[in-house]
Amino acid sequence: MHKVEAIIKPFKLDEVKDALSALGIQGLTVSEVKGFGRQKGHTELYRGAEYVVDFLPKIKLEIVVADAMVEPVVQAISEAANSGRIGDGKIFVLPLEESIRIRTGERGDSAL
Repeated sequence: MHKVEAIIKPFKLDEVKDALSALGIQGLTVSEVKGFGRQKGHTELYRGAEYVVDFLPKIKLEIVVADAMVEPVVQAISEAANSGRIGDGKIFVLPLEESIRIRTGERGDSAL
């Protein structure tokens, strides 16, 4: 099993969710986060005053999948979240030792 974490632009969430649903992914966790990468934020004008927005709003997706599904999931996220502009996000793939369904006690792939 692996955990796939993706940081994407908020307006791409529906497209990514639809792409993952098409693969048969039944569960994911979504968090609203803030951060910056190479784009280092931007300046905005508010009531005539200019200020720097260091942390930009992003969406963090967390998906646990069986080993065979890692590459299709990464590919689906990459294609759906790509706008071709700076700040499209990142995908991280981490090995996962165990998963346990609390209600039934199932372990491993069957707990997904």
